[in-house]
Amino acid sequence: MFKLKENQTNTKTELLAGITTFFTMVYIVVVNPVILADAGVPFEQVFSATIIAALVGTLWMALFANYPIAIAPGMGLNAYFAYSVVGGHQGISYQTAFAAVFVAGLIFVILSLTPFREKLIEAIPDNLKHGITAGIGLFIAFIGLRQTKIITAHPSNLVGLGDLHSPEAILAIIGLAVTLVLMVLRVNGALFFGMIVTGLIAFFTGQLSFDKGFMALPSLPEGLMVANPITALTDVVQHSLYAVVFSFILVTIFDTTGTMIGVANQAGLMKGDKLPRARQALLSDSLGTAVGAMFGTSPTTAFIESTSGVAAGGRTGLTSLTVAVLFIVSAFFGPLVSAVSGIAAITAPALIIVGSLMMGSIAKIRWNELDEAFPAFLTVLSMPLTSSIATGIALGFISFPLLKIAKGKWREVHPLLYVFAVLFFIQLAFLQH
Repeated sequence: MFKLKENQTNTKTELLAGITTFFTMVYIVVVNPVILADAGVPFEQVFSATIIAALVGTLWMALFANYPIAIAPGMGLNAYFAYSVVGGHQGISYQTAFAAVFVAGLIFVILSLTPFREKLIEAIPDNLKHGITAGIGLFIAFIGLRQTKIITAHPSNLVGLGDLHSPEAILAIIGLAVTLVLMVLRVNGALFFGMIVTGLIAFFTGQLSFDKGFMALPSLPEGLMVANPITALTDVVQHSLYAVVFSFILVTIFDTTGTMIGVANQAGLMKGDKLPRARQALLSDSLGTAVGAMFGTSPTTAFIESTSGVAAGGRTGLTSLTVAVLFIVSAFFGPLVSAVSGIAAITAPALIIVGSLMMGSIAKIRWNELDEAFPAFLTVLSMPLTSSIATGIALGFISFPLLKIAKGKWREVHPLLYVFAVLFFIQLAFLQH
């Protein structure tokens, strides 16, 4: 089924690769509920929904695409959901926001069944793609610093340095240092093990306690967030969440497709410039997004942490199947994860480091060409400063074709990009954002 011999691998290698990938990305079952809690979503709901979405997407990737790529709710997308959609729109509840995610997921499934998704990727300039990734990274890192109060509000300069002598800040700094050392030493699962070390320190210093035990049956206290597609579509129309749906689709398309190609290239699975079974692979995150929204989590994406499993020898869907099984096991440790997630200093180092890794894309921007560099710069700068990923994307998409027109290079801009520029301009000028 997984064609192990054809891919020059074996069962033991694939299982070990799956375990490696899981421990590298399992931080998401802690961090995702923490971020969505800021939107008011109950912890138990997000914890279970995160695992369900990861299970659906990763199983599809394993059984139908046969790739060693894991799917789970994405970093950046959860921040956009919590701070831009719910936090930035008055009168928008998280239930309504999940309706927007669900509609985006359905559209995403349709796009994944057609060549449009690939055409869309080709239309976006590389520099803007790199700017979007780097901007999300900067935003995520800022959230991590703010949650631990290392960075706090400042009356005249908006932000300033917090009290580094506070127990929370000290714990976060120690956790960050430990995790960075593990990553520099190339320890597989460094983010996860860094959280364990930080959690142990928090436990022995009295900051962390396990009053509710360690294990419990998974639960969905609010049931299904989206049960009726018609109702979800009505919510989107009633609250004019078109730009939100569009932003979810846009960010997820770039994030997932880029990650899939990167991981497949590292594993030697690319055939020239094409990804075999691309349609099956692209369906994994769109299905995960739609199902995840029904239960209560933000959109899913392919995890770049899958590269750790590839580095350990993973080449087939058996690696992904192993990850999916381990996610099922993790579902029974809700109380443990809940206690850990209540201490921001334990999870914040993962946010900061993931943010720094995403910032690596900034090196790929052609800074010596202003018409290419400035739209990317505007995207990177505006995401953390406006607390809105969508605004960063919008400003980049509007400024890029304008500068190309001014330079007489309007023919170099893909027609779809002009369409996006107009749509984003309408969003910023006339819609709530």
